[in-house]
Amino acid sequence: MTVNIREFPGVSLSSADFAEKRILYTEWDPHARYAWDAGVAMGRYLAELKAGRIVGTRCRHCRRTVLPPRTVCEWCFEPMDEWVTLEDTGTVNTFSLCYVTWDMQRLEKPEMPAVIEIDGTMPPVGIMHLLGEVEPDEVQIGMKVQAVWKPAEEREGAITDIKYFKPLDE
Repeated sequence: MTVNIREFPGVSLSSADFAEKRILYTEWDPHARYAWDAGVAMGRYLAELKAGRIVGTRCRHCRRTVLPPRTVCEWCFEPMDEWVTLEDTGTVNTFSLCYVTWDMQRLEKPEMPAVIEIDGTMPPVGIMHLLGEVEPDEVQIGMKVQAVWKPAEEREGAITDIKYFKPLDE
């Protein structure tokens, strides 16, 4: 498609036109402020974490219980409006030993991120979190663990309100 320049008449502007104020324009700093809304499901999930509880939602149609909670089941597209309080225990599904931090700092003692399948989810649903109070050579897939929470006054409504998961004494 060829554009005929005569169809869009105009005058080109240069930097000098602005600098010499030959055109009418305005500059302003809008001081715009934005807020992020977590939504119904994630908002309640974060509020419950602040209260020291893990919650999920259950699909009444296919009976799955998931975490983090959602409002619609992605398997059957039915509403997920049944809230379930879950245990703060689970099972290590997989883990890693990380000797380098996210910003490339070497660590003498590794961080141990793991996928923890939270008890009460069905089929088992995992969240990624850190392991603690365990030596790297003692970590095993299938190990039962329990959340270690920050003190209530330090919680802020984030997944980091759980400091880490430690081995569960059985």
